Amino acid sequence: MKQSHKTLLIWILIFVMFLGVWHVLYPQERAQPVAFSEFITEVQAGRVDDVRIRDREYVFRLKAADGARAVEKETVGPRADDALLARLKPDSKEVSPPKITFERDEQQNGWGGALLGMLPMVFLIVIFFLFMRQMQNGSGKAMSFGKAKVRMLGESQNRVTFADVAGVDEAKDEVEEIIAFLKDPKKFQRLGGRIPRGVLLIGPPGTGKTLLARAIAGEAAVPFFSISGSDFVEMFVGVGASRVRDLFEQGKKHAPCIIFIDEIDAVGRHRGAGLGGGHDEREQTLNQLLVEMDGFEPNDGVIIVAATNRPDVLDPAILRPGRFDRRVTVSRPDVKGRLEILKVHARRTPLAPNVDLEILARGTPGFTGADLENLVNEAALMAARRDEDSLSMLDFELAKDKVFMGAERRSLVISDEERWNTAIHEGGHTIVSVLLKHHEPVHKVTIIPRGPALGLTWHLPVGDTYTLSKVQAESKIAVLLGGRIAEEVTFGSLTTGAGNDIERATDIARRMVCEWGMSEKLGPLSYGKKEESLFLGRDLSSRQHDYSEQTARVIDEEIRLIVGTQYTRVRALVEANKEPLVALGRALMDRETLDAEEIQAAIEGRPLPDRDKVVIPTYADRDRAKKEARKGAPIFGGQPPKPAPAG
Repeated sequence: MKQSHKTLLIWILIFVMFLGVWHVLYPQERAQPVAFSEFITEVQAGRVDDVRIRDREYVFRLKAADGARAVEKETVGPRADDALLARLKPDSKEVSPPKITFERDEQQNGWGGALLGMLPMVFLIVIFFLFMRQMQNGSGKAMSFGKAKVRMLGESQNRVTFADVAGVDEAKDEVEEIIAFLKDPKKFQRLGGRIPRGVLLIGPPGTGKTLLARAIAGEAAVPFFSISGSDFVEMFVGVGASRVRDLFEQGKKHAPCIIFIDEIDAVGRHRGAGLGGGHDEREQTLNQLLVEMDGFEPNDGVIIVAATNRPDVLDPAILRPGRFDRRVTVSRPDVKGRLEILKVHARRTPLAPNVDLEILARGTPGFTGADLENLVNEAALMAARRDEDSLSMLDFELAKDKVFMGAERRSLVISDEERWNTAIHEGGHTIVSVLLKHHEPVHKVTIIPRGPALGLTWHLPVGDTYTLSKVQAESKIAVLLGGRIAEEVTFGSLTTGAGNDIERATDIARRMVCEWGMSEKLGPLSYGKKEESLFLGRDLSSRQHDYSEQTARVIDEEIRLIVGTQYTRVRALVEANKEPLVALGRALMDRETLDAEEIQAAIEGRPLPDRDKVVIPTYADRDRAKKEARKGAPIFGGQPPKPAPAG
C-alpha cells in the first residue's frame, strides 16, 4: 500500500472516531410517535404530565411511576383551538390536568439553535479538510515524522568555494583529497585505496568548520546534503532512528554524495550517560547512526562530514576507523592565517591607503576566523557612523578596542575621587607590566568604563604563544596584584575593585600547583579531576577529589606561598616607583586612554605626544544635533558668538 493511501486511511479513521465522540457527547433522542387519538385517550385518562404544543406538533410526557423513567411521545394533529384545549382535560376531577406549553414564540430561534449546535461539527470538518490540503501540498508532511529534515544544496544555492576559506591550509588539503577522490576514484583505487567513510572536523568555535563544509559543497560536483545533529532527536521515541535510516536511504539513491552533520555532539555523545539508559531516544538514534555508517549493509559512495567543538564527549564507537576514518583539526589561525583571513573579508570593504593588514594580523593573536570577520564588520560600522567613505586604520583600532575591551560607557557618572582611584589601580597594573621582563608588553590602558569594568589594562603579546613558562605564570600573578598594591601604597586603604584580579591570580596559582606541576613541594603530579556536568557522557565519579585531606592542606599552602611571594615582590616594585605611578595616574586622568608610547612617556616624565581626540558620535548626538539645527542653534551646543564691538 502506498504512503498516500495509508495516510488517507488514517484520516478516515480519525474522522470516524470524531463522529463517534460526537454521537456520545450529543445524543439525539427522538420521542416515540403515536396516533393523535391515543394522545387524547392518555390525556383524558389523566396519565399525561405535560404537553408542548408547536404549531400542529404535540410532544407529551407520561407520568412516571415510582423509580421509573418518564416516557416522552409525540403526535401530529389539528391546530390547537379553544375546543381542542377544552378536550385536553382528564375525565376525573381528582386528577390534575397536564401542563400545557406553547412554543410558537421559539420558532424564530430554531435556526439559531440548530446552527449553534452544528458549530462543533463544522469546526471538525474544516480542520479535517485543512489538514488534508496541507498533506497534499506538502507531500504528506503532516504525518512524516520519521523523515529526515535534510537539505540538499545545489550549485546555485551555494557559492562558497575553497578560495573563500583561508587560514586552515592543512584542513583544506585533507578535504580537497576527498573531492579529488569523488571526481576521479580510479586514481586511488588502482593502488588499493578506498574513499574515507567519514571526516570529523574538530576545532574551537568560530574557526571555520561549517564554512569549510560549505566550501566542500561548492567544490564537489556531487549532491551535498546538510543536516544538524539536533534535527534527529525528537520527543517521540524512535523518530531519530527513523530519520537516520531515511537520511542514508536518500544518500544511497544519490550516491556518490556527501552528507554534512553539523554539531554532531548533539546526537553522538557517550552512551549510558542519560537517565533513560539503553532505551534513551538519543542513544537509539546514535546506535542507528553507527550501524548505517559501518554496519552489515554497505553504503559505498556516501561520505559523512561532521563538525564539533566537543570531541571529548563523543562516543568511542563513532570515532573508530571505518566510521570517521579521518579527523581534521581546524585550529586557531597563526599570524599568516590571520592575514589571509583579513584579506578575504577585506574584499567586500573599501580600505584607506593607510590600512596595513599585516599590523592588524600581528595585533590580533588568538583571534578566530569569526572574530576577524566581526572585527572587519565593526570597523565598517564605525566608519559609517563617522560618515567616512572607506575604512581607515583608526576605524580598525577603535573596532579592536571595542572587541577586546567592550563598548565605552561614557554615560556612567563617576566621581573624581573614584576616577582617581581607578587611575591608580590601572596604573599599578601598567607599571608592574613595564618593570617585569617576562610579561607581555602593555598595549593600552584606559579608565573609561567598558563592559562591567571601570578601567582596563590591555596586554598584547609580541607573537603567537602556545606554552607558558613558570616565570611567565608568576609574572601574570604579579601584574594582577599590581592594582591592589598600588591602591594600598598610594591611599593606605583597599577597595573592592581588585576582586576579579585576586580571583584570576588564585586560579593561575592553583593551576600551577594542581595541573602544571610547578610546585617544588608537591612535584610534577596532577591533583583533582576536571569537573564535568551531568549528561556530558562522563562518569559521575569524576566530580570527586582524588587526593587526601592532608594533600589538600599542602595544596592550599603552596597556593598561598606562590601568591604571597609575588605580593611581596610587587609591593617592593611599587614602593620604589611611586612617583612614576602617580605621574601615570595623572596622565590617565587627563587623557583617559593611553597607548604604549604615551605610557612610556608618562613613566619617564616626558611630555605626552600630541594626538587628536577622536569622538565617536552616537545616534542620540545626531538626533540632538538635527533638532538644534532646525531651531537655529549651534550644532554642538554652547553660546552663539558675540558680535564684534563697533569702531
